[in-house]
Amino acid sequence: MAILAGLVAVLSALLAAALRRLLIPRRRPADAAGFFHPYTNDGGGGERVLWCAVRAVQELLPDLPCAVYTGDADAAPDALAARALERFGVRLLRPPQVVHLNKRKWIEARTYAHFTMIGQSLGSVYLAWEALTNFTPQFYFDTSGYAFTYPLARLFGCKVICYTHYPTISSDMVERVKHRSSMYNNSSHIAGSIWLSRCKILYYTIFSWLYGLVGSCAHLVMVNSSWTRSHIINIWKIPERTKRVYPPCNTSALQVLPLERPTTPPIFISVAQFRPEKAHGLQLEAFALALQRLDPDFPKPKLQFVGSCRNKEDLDRLQKLKDRSTELHIDELVEFHKDISYSDLVQLLGGAIAGLHSMTDEHFGISVVEYMGAGAIPIAHKSAGPMMDIVLDEDGHQTGFLASEKEDYTEAIIKVLRMPESERQEMAAVARKRAQRFSDQRFHEDFTEAVRHILSEREA
Repeated sequence: MAILAGLVAVLSALLAAALRRLLIPRRRPADAAGFFHPYTNDGGGGERVLWCAVRAVQELLPDLPCAVYTGDADAAPDALAARALERFGVRLLRPPQVVHLNKRKWIEARTYAHFTMIGQSLGSVYLAWEALTNFTPQFYFDTSGYAFTYPLARLFGCKVICYTHYPTISSDMVERVKHRSSMYNNSSHIAGSIWLSRCKILYYTIFSWLYGLVGSCAHLVMVNSSWTRSHIINIWKIPERTKRVYPPCNTSALQVLPLERPTTPPIFISVAQFRPEKAHGLQLEAFALALQRLDPDFPKPKLQFVGSCRNKEDLDRLQKLKDRSTELHIDELVEFHKDISYSDLVQLLGGAIAGLHSMTDEHFGISVVEYMGAGAIPIAHKSAGPMMDIVLDEDGHQTGFLASEKEDYTEAIIKVLRMPESERQEMAAVARKRAQRFSDQRFHEDFTEAVRHILSEREA
């Protein structure tokens, strides 16, 4: 009942807002670019895209003000500019304006125990209403994937530009429900019931139609990978307005790291936010199994988890990982690094011989590119971005390993550990060469080329 009441409250507010908008004369949008990014402290690849996009717009149109919509109460122009530089190595030409949002709770998953997708989507419209009534820019950039806000932004007279990291819903998600596969977005309770599964398929079908409708309202769509592009074109059906722009990966700072590194002990690294879909537990279990299979006199490797926590749920997840490492009796070989600076991340990457990634259908996989740029051999999930765009042969040579199950990861870990040093360095060099395809400079060039035409329609 509480969930239904929440949805009714959001719908009522949206209806009232729409009526007010229709009755109140339209204000001319400000000569500015507004970036809708409610979480500016998540530390992930999405935040990196935000700051690189702001920088690209500032360079393309130096006199165009840029504003960031954020729900972080402590966000301030100078602080955000400093964070962009310290955390991601992105130097903005000037600090962005900040538009604070007070209704961010309506896009948080914990607000909706059930019907989370539609709840968050409607909540994003409510949040965007707050954003756009406070500040209406000519160019509305969505860098967080809130497609349901696009019709509203158009109603406010904005040009809608989005950078989509992954579709909110995809055919892969529907197929998992059809096959009754239990995952982080399909609970075992639903997977175990044929009737609940059928109801969820109907829910997904309706939501997919709505998602296609709102997504098609974008004037320009940029997607981060071949996998995302295929799904977005299939759902939004605007291929002529859809461009693939690989996300920025700061390979230049990583390319200078020496390929030769200490191997006593050999270090494996895992860089990802402590979110459920990142499947850190799979990495931990595979690492423990690899330790069991190593000869007793073989040097014991270490595993370093590096990531950020967005909320209490992420913190609890991190604690469970620590507890599990203790249960597996490998806590002395596992380290956890939370919310570290970019310089510290570079230092850790420079000491690792391999990097682990285990998210199913990761839309792209910036961390995988960072591994490759740093000279750490990637062991990534055999799906979506890593499989289709990143961990591919370069000049006919292998650049890393792809895995799906715990056994696959264990075998890959052991292969890397037993690899002769010369062979490891050779594979790392090839992987580093491939990583150059996904550099900050490549993103800057492709992003600028994609937005140049629409920004040229600027009304001074």
